[in-house]
Amino acid sequence: MAIKVLIVDDSGFFRRRLTELLSGDPLIKVVGTAQNGREAIEKNKELSPDVITMDYEMPVLDGISALKQIMASKPTAVLMFSSMTHEGAKITLDALEAGAVDYLPKNFEDISRNSTRLKKVLSDRVKAVARSRYRSTVRKAEAAKPAPAARPVTSAPERPTVQVYNRGVAKHKLLILGTSTGGPVALQTILTALPSNFPVPILLVQHMPGTFTNAFAERLNRICQIGVSEAKDNDGLKPGHALLAPGGKQLMVDARHGGIVRVLEGDTRLNYKPSVDVTFGSAAKAFNNKVLAVVLTGMGADGRDGARMLKTAGSHVWAQNQESCVIYGMPMAVVSAGLADEVIHLNDIPRRLVEAI
Repeated sequence: MAIKVLIVDDSGFFRRRLTELLSGDPLIKVVGTAQNGREAIEKNKELSPDVITMDYEMPVLDGISALKQIMASKPTAVLMFSSMTHEGAKITLDALEAGAVDYLPKNFEDISRNSTRLKKVLSDRVKAVARSRYRSTVRKAEAAKPAPAARPVTSAPERPTVQVYNRGVAKHKLLILGTSTGGPVALQTILTALPSNFPVPILLVQHMPGTFTNAFAERLNRICQIGVSEAKDNDGLKPGHALLAPGGKQLMVDARHGGIVRVLEGDTRLNYKPSVDVTFGSAAKAFNNKVLAVVLTGMGADGRDGARMLKTAGSHVWAQNQESCVIYGMPMAVVSAGLADEVIHLNDIPRRLVEAI
């Protein structure tokens, strides 16, 4: 049965072009369009689409407000379209936290061309979003609430943190979290539950454009007790601080000077920049059996080859379980290859991290 799609955008050109591109796939059927958020809410109830593509800047009712009402009244998988700016990144992160499954950059130049690659990217992303698992009982409830006032940058996280007690030398020297689709919410869930005295450095590898990673790091730093920043070349590894791999670059680990990171252009032949495999592989060489790596929700199999290198070096690899993943792709690749020491529900990962480290 074809995947039913509702296209929401105030641009008539964009609605027509998306309809043309998606209609070329026999497994996708565009069942309707809407030109503002209010119309999107009504058509979602009327047409029951499997996926909604949603712009965020629209008259009458904006995309974020519409998304929250959709999640509260008739939850549907939503693919957001976002501008590739710092402000667009912040809005996209708000959308993901409110319940959107994934996002794509809104580029009129690309959408106006008859690109075979663009058609494939759009179709593949819509299919992945349609397959995503909605584990959003809490997120639906949150979406139904009025938007909270902006919190000051010094505010403590709302979720309870896991306490760390003085147990002597840490069992691991480095924690790495690798993820893709669904990752921003998964990382936020884990990192906001960690205490400020978390005893080892953390690296975060999230498939994300370069214009988004700085905004994401700022957001995490604001709501977490640990420190979070976008990694810069030669940054030192520090306990209780997470470095986020910059989009469009590769993040590698170097054992010199007590542990630093290198931010490099990397091989242009690699599909992902940043790549979880690259960071895992470099950590295996730098820290051998002293790494704990966690593969979280995401499409594809990035992280599997790097996990194999970590296991060969004697390190430990965990995978997020299927039930709590938005897309059970990357963790499944690791589990299917027999590389996962533990398979854990997202909500249990912070507690297990403290126990293991």
